[in-house]
Amino acid sequence: MLPKTIDTVYFSPTGTSCRVVRAIAEAIATTDRNTAPAETTRPAEIPVRTFDLTHTPVAETTLPATHIVLFAVPVYGGHPAPTALARMHDLHGDGTPAVIVVVYGNRAFEHAAEELAAFVAERGFRPIAAAAFVGEHSYSSDTHPIAIGRPDASDLADAAAFGTAVRRKLLGTTPTEIDIRQLKTPRTPLIPLLRFIRFVLRYRRQQRRNPVVYLPDGDTSHCTHCGRCAAICPTQAIVRGDETRTDAARCIRCCACVKGCPVGARSFTTPFAAALARNFGKRKPPVTLF
Repeated sequence: MLPKTIDTVYFSPTGTSCRVVRAIAEAIATTDRNTAPAETTRPAEIPVRTFDLTHTPVAETTLPATHIVLFAVPVYGGHPAPTALARMHDLHGDGTPAVIVVVYGNRAFEHAAEELAAFVAERGFRPIAAAAFVGEHSYSSDTHPIAIGRPDASDLADAAAFGTAVRRKLLGTTPTEIDIRQLKTPRTPLIPLLRFIRFVLRYRRQQRRNPVVYLPDGDTSHCTHCGRCAAICPTQAIVRGDETRTDAARCIRCCACVKGCPVGARSFTTPFAAALARNFGKRKPPVTLF
């Protein structure tokens, strides 16, 4: 049976998770004779609600079993963004079906989908489908492009197709839960993978000997103090009026400030950018499970 409401719950500092989950939600919400011949030929609409956790946590809320909830978060270092989990801590289900979506920067999502599924299951949700999509990496730049421009039109078409598949599953009998471990990361060629592992080991040794904190920063000669970076920072790591500085204790290196600066006054320099661009340039497709 189709849900009465679709709830999208996402944390999306640079907009990639938001774009993917919206495409999935729209496909679940609407159908026609071509996508579901067993249904009425008149398009069926299901209302979609949004819980945007990018800047604020969700209040104590329980979503009923008559809803379906789409959780979408970016992957940071192979895990769901910790800030995202903290901000959805007080959201609960009541046997409510859920779709797990992780968005990663073309390297690997590792255990992120499993961890997100376990997190929401502990709060009363039943994961019935899952997907991993590629979004432009936070560290991507013109110098070191990493999945630049993604999700692109092809990715969003895949997201819509996934949403249609989820809708069909909901139209059947009570949708079964998935084994999230079956969602596999697309393979990385061996040589680039070994190069990246060698880089990480060398980087860790250097950090032990001489720790360096890498932060996005502002160019005082270009910054116009418009305040946009402060407004879009999800953790208040930038203060309006002092936009060229970043609070290291608050910054999560999402690079929303870099990608959102209208005059290009912010940048982020890290040795990881070159290593990621060199070793993970081959396009990886979305993967889905339902």
